[in-house]
Amino acid sequence: EVECLIKLFDTLVAESSSRFAAAGFDRNMFRDTLHSAFGMTDDMIMDRVFRTFDRDNDSCINVVEWVEGLSVFLRGTLEERIKYCFEVYDLNGDGYISREEMFQMLKNSLLKQPSEEDPDEGIKDLVDIALKKMDYDHDGKLSFMDFEKAVRDENLLLEAFGPCLPDIK
Repeated sequence: EVECLIKLFDTLVAESSSRFAAAGFDRNMFRDTLHSAFGMTDDMIMDRVFRTFDRDNDSCINVVEWVEGLSVFLRGTLEERIKYCFEVYDLNGDGYISREEMFQMLKNSLLKQPSEEDPDEGIKDLVDIALKKMDYDHDGKLSFMDFEKAVRDENLLLEAFGPCLPDIK
């Protein structure tokens, strides 16, 4: 499987016209790959997945980051996927998913209903529901421990704030 991932990486990089092509994927190429291979469409989620894969923060995903990232993405244990999803949702990297971060994620991943007067009201209600269900220490934000406990109690909460894992297909 690792050999196949490396071959795929080399093939995709060879097709790229990016200035990063010698080193790996840039953000746009990675997003195109997420979209075509996994059907991801949410720009914010794809950007966060890129940042989670890009371990050294050089704005380029090299072959090691590609293989390690896809390992968790496609075959990760529950623990690895919990950590990965938490990193995707923790927008500012402070170790917590705040009310504002939840709002931003949900705002982008939910369909807008044209009949709603204030679509943000429904999103605020969802954030309140998520906090009630997941914020075990009642500090108004989700720590990694809160998130992990909530997901272990209910696995569907793994992608509570947007689809950042591939579906079963």
